[in-house]
Amino acid sequence: MAQIEIPASGWTPRAHQRRAWSFMDNGGLRSILIWHRRAGKDDVALHRAAVSAFERVGNYWHMLPEAAQARKAIWDAVNPHTGRRRIDEAFPKELRSATHNNEMFIRFKNGSTWQVVGSDNFNSLVGAAPVGIVFSEYALANPTSWGILRPILLENGGWAMFITTPRGNNHASRMYEAAIEDPNWFAEKLSAYDTSVFTPEQLAQEKLEYIRENPEDGEALFEQEYEVSFAAAIRGSYYGKLMAAAQDEGRITTVPHVLGHPVWTAWDLGYGDSMVIWMVQQIAGSVRVIDLISGSGQGIPHYVSELNKKPYAYTEHLVPHDAENGEVGTGERRIDVMRRLGMKNVRVLPRLGVDDGISAVRNLLPRCMFDKDRTQLGIDALKQYRKSWDDVNKVFRNAPLHDWTSDFADALRYLAIGLRDKAPKKDTKTRRPMAMAGGNGWMAG
Repeated sequence: MAQIEIPASGWTPRAHQRRAWSFMDNGGLRSILIWHRRAGKDDVALHRAAVSAFERVGNYWHMLPEAAQARKAIWDAVNPHTGRRRIDEAFPKELRSATHNNEMFIRFKNGSTWQVVGSDNFNSLVGAAPVGIVFSEYALANPTSWGILRPILLENGGWAMFITTPRGNNHASRMYEAAIEDPNWFAEKLSAYDTSVFTPEQLAQEKLEYIRENPEDGEALFEQEYEVSFAAAIRGSYYGKLMAAAQDEGRITTVPHVLGHPVWTAWDLGYGDSMVIWMVQQIAGSVRVIDLISGSGQGIPHYVSELNKKPYAYTEHLVPHDAENGEVGTGERRIDVMRRLGMKNVRVLPRLGVDDGISAVRNLLPRCMFDKDRTQLGIDALKQYRKSWDDVNKVFRNAPLHDWTSDFADALRYLAIGLRDKAPKKDTKTRRPMAMAGGNGWMAG
């Protein structure tokens, strides 16, 4: 039987990849790599998983933000330099006992498994207990996934790699900053000027073309992709500039609950998807976003219980039109469940177009203050909520991308619509001036 050396296919880490490879190869358990586009992040991660799978029998995952994206980016991806699928280079077929295309799953002859998954469906896989996870494009992923999976790796001594290019100042940038100070982590940020992947002439030309093709944000996009800048705005973001303004104006800060003022809640109702509830107070024209609850896999009673634990006096609960639908498992309408559990002043909002809701949020955000600790996950989601991309025509569609950020954005849409529709309407009737007698004629009063 022929012997196969791992890493396979003659792969060795390039000069700029060696420090990260050496850290993991020598037993490091946590690393975050903020590397520029085409720096070989996924290649390093794939070969790292291959080595680990034959050092320790276990389950290994390569996780992308969406399962559909994962197939194109990893499972079916071809190395342009060799013409071979990347998974075949990293995991030679001679080492496998089974390959399942539909599940993007490989079983090796020694008993280890490797699978491509999405952070949008990882809940269904948690029972598999992975011992190694790659979070690819982590800046776009649901950060809740790490919070749920971390205890599994902590208990079994497993490792995690986070590989990404920046997408604004979000959970990935915070993780990187924290990792720099933690001796148990390897953290590295490499721009295209730090590696030899591209020549200075190529980068200059690339920047020129980015700006030429995208006059409005081409330079920012180049800075994000090649200079690994966390400051660049997310392309296609609905609320990116408004949230940046909130940050610059000091409206993302500590926002305490003010006693004596009521609290509104705004819900996005889900079951398999995350449930999101924003909590706000309106004081002197300011909308104070003081708290946030989110979760998944729980019914209405769980969230009513969580709200009751808060020290807030609720004035009104704003829920979308689908509150009229039956709860999973019982068929009872959600609105009836809420009322049966003691929730008063529940208002079901009419079904309105997404564009109308987005416009309402844009009008609301300049008045909002966000508590930076209790609502941080929602802040990240609002910054990242963006239009979907048409990869064929290379343009943004006039519709939101449905990912982990959507539930947070939808709940805020319901808040904006609910507060807008509740506001007193201005008297727009035309009034004729009242004529008053004056000493030298008539005057309008």
